[in-house]
Amino acid sequence: MPDGTTDGEERPLLSGAEHVESRDVSEEMRNCFLDYAMSVIISRALPDVRDGLKPSQRRILYSMHELGLAPNRKHLKCAKIVGETMGNYHPHGDQAIYPTLVHMAQPWAMRDPLIDGQGNFGSVEGDPPAAMRYTEARLTHLGSLLMADMDKETVDFVPNYDETRTEPVVFPAAFPNLLVNGSTGIAVGMATNIPPHNLGELVEGVCALIDNPALTPEELLKFVRGPDFPTGGIVVGHDGIRNYFLTGKGSIRLRAHLHVEENRNGRSTLIVDEIPFNVNRATLVERIGDLITEKLIDATDVRDESDENTRVVIELRRDAVPKVVENNLYRLTPLETIFAVNSLAIDGGRPRTLNLKEMLLCYLEHRREVVLRRSRYELRKAEERAEILEGYLVALANLDEFLRVIRGASNREAARIELGGYEFTREQVEAFGIVVRHAERLENGRYVLSDAQLDAILDLRLYQLTGLEREKILDEYRKLMDRARELEGILGSETQVLALIRAELLEVAAKRATPRRTEIVPAEGEIAFEDLVARESVVITLTHKGYIKRTGLANYRVQRRGGRGVIGMVAQGGERTEENDFVEHLFTASTHDHLIFFTTAGRAYVERVYEIPEMARAAKGRSIANVLELAPDEEIAALLRVGASSAEGAAWDRPGFLFFCTALGQVKKTPLSEFAHMRKKGIRAISISEGDRLIDVKFTTGDREVVLITKRGLSIRFSEEEVRSMGRIAAGVRGIRLEREDRVVAAAVVDPAATLLVAGSNGLGKRTDFDEYRRQGRGGKGVITMKMTKRTGEVVAALAVVDEDELMLLTQKGLTVRMPVRGIRRVGRNTQGVRLLQLDQGDRLISVARVIPEQEEEGEEGLLA
Repeated sequence: MPDGTTDGEERPLLSGAEHVESRDVSEEMRNCFLDYAMSVIISRALPDVRDGLKPSQRRILYSMHELGLAPNRKHLKCAKIVGETMGNYHPHGDQAIYPTLVHMAQPWAMRDPLIDGQGNFGSVEGDPPAAMRYTEARLTHLGSLLMADMDKETVDFVPNYDETRTEPVVFPAAFPNLLVNGSTGIAVGMATNIPPHNLGELVEGVCALIDNPALTPEELLKFVRGPDFPTGGIVVGHDGIRNYFLTGKGSIRLRAHLHVEENRNGRSTLIVDEIPFNVNRATLVERIGDLITEKLIDATDVRDESDENTRVVIELRRDAVPKVVENNLYRLTPLETIFAVNSLAIDGGRPRTLNLKEMLLCYLEHRREVVLRRSRYELRKAEERAEILEGYLVALANLDEFLRVIRGASNREAARIELGGYEFTREQVEAFGIVVRHAERLENGRYVLSDAQLDAILDLRLYQLTGLEREKILDEYRKLMDRARELEGILGSETQVLALIRAELLEVAAKRATPRRTEIVPAEGEIAFEDLVARESVVITLTHKGYIKRTGLANYRVQRRGGRGVIGMVAQGGERTEENDFVEHLFTASTHDHLIFFTTAGRAYVERVYEIPEMARAAKGRSIANVLELAPDEEIAALLRVGASSAEGAAWDRPGFLFFCTALGQVKKTPLSEFAHMRKKGIRAISISEGDRLIDVKFTTGDREVVLITKRGLSIRFSEEEVRSMGRIAAGVRGIRLEREDRVVAAAVVDPAATLLVAGSNGLGKRTDFDEYRRQGRGGKGVITMKMTKRTGEVVAALAVVDEDELMLLTQKGLTVRMPVRGIRRVGRNTQGVRLLQLDQGDRLISVARVIPEQEEEGEEGLLA
């Protein structure tokens, strides 16, 4: 046969090394589908738990980073960004890339947008964005923070699709973006739906985990209250939040925020201020209009008066009941929706359903790896630069000899060889200012110049040989050595790594965190514990040795000025309080209020009033160490009541400042919102210098005037506008210039309708109009506020009062007197005052506090020191 075969032989189908293998079609399809499914799951639909991004989002942001679109740079056309992304990293078409870019720039879709868009990026009504040739974009500050330190080998890079360049596998992520902005995605056989949360709360949660890794997901609820949607709204019920925090899955009932207004003709209108997340406002208005047409709700008209803020007006019928209409709207329209949470993310290359603690721990471990890799990189760079500077120092120390060698050499290589033959002892190089940190820098116990140092020496410019330049080189070298030691300390200490992570997170939160937008209220049938606590006025007392209690205000009877008083506290054995322990702080509040405890060390702790142990007036109290987690050297310096504004807690977001004063006259004001996220172990409220201590904290509006009073009877009045707003960790500025041995004992906020009450240790006191205290500049010596004599003793207390106020006076031996302010005579500034109470031999007045009137307690308004 022509092909070499004979009749009857089977002809092979293929020749050479080719091979045919029989496969089952169903098995092959199954394997191919699994490969496809995993590709969709890992590389398309699900976010990475570390930076919270899908590959398409990460590639867009990285392309913008490479284009230099920092927050302080001008915007660039989105078409250019999409083109760069598609051509370099994501070859899937602009119709897949541009919508992803738009989504990351929409403030109603992202809790904290990662892209700053300019132009038409759509609307909450569902309007599409303009074409990418018309819109422009750049990174936001948070978008840029995701990639901070990426150039310091903090993350791995892999080749792109055509292996012409590399792209990061994950971003360093300076904040927990997965929980901040949430994520939604549908993969093959699985889906994720993670709600957004508040950045400040999440940072507090991570810091709490750093402090106590044994915290349970249930305990983390104290720091991360729940989802915080960009469109606001109201989450109804805590059970859904608790379920997904504990298990990774749960359902949240989300409602719009509505209120009722009366129009001119006396009819009621329902106003929709905030709509649920992912609800189309135009569709919502259309649906309400259909219900009105079908007469399913008692309304006559609906109008969308929204601008950048939502305002949908629903006109009600004259006889309509607003609450009934509101409930029908919740039932029949998307004004109430269900957000089904499924916290599914990629962890270690595999999809996992994670609860709150697991997500925070994954992020924390990622940041730990980033900090370690960054520290190694910076240490290596510091040592490389230090090596060059060491070469400069050697050359400058042997300048004449090295210049002779260089001038006499025939070429650069000859000079390089001859200089490389120089050897120096350890003592010699240390005399040059060099620190020999590693033994490998010495060859046979001698210091020899490296190739890099020789090249640097030969490249020295003449101006670098001057004495001034030598000092600059030496100064830079010393700073590098200090930095290298600091980095080695970080690399060798897990505690320092975690402390650095915490400090960086707190810095991000201080600059970029915003107040909570979504309100969380109990569902019908859910009873908050505080709802079971009766609202009543109580007296909080704290002794010098740290025993605290609350006692009903009714247990203290009102007495006239100059009375003998009643025993307010006795020792545990039934006897009066020991002379070495006495009541040092007194505070009146409602059981539903919050108390902020400020310590002499400048830290702040928060506790609900009803959580303070309730005891009889004569009881000693419970140790403050059993109530607050104080450090061993901390003592309570001041207490502040924050009135509860809702079932959800204190009114932390109201405008205002906390004004701090220390014994050495330092003052500072910090926004109240800085203290919205307290931890059980407390937070830093003010930095205190050595030898100083915090003595008072007041709530102010930021534009008031304050008076500082010293124990020697001096005072100074100045505007708090002279004290700029500062963060929690700031130390403040000088408020008053003190004489030797003098100390500030109190601070008061000026109130034209009030008077300044000043009390001496011997029981004398007086009221003086604030007008008698002229306004001075901050930092002066002040004027006399009480004429000090042996009869008055040193000033122990001062506060602003009005005629309707009542006071509680406490002595060192535990006597208490409750008396009206009206009975204390007004006198001039430079006087001694009148007798407030009769003191026993050896007793002295140590505290004066204002009693909160009952009607003020019932109103639950204001913050009172």
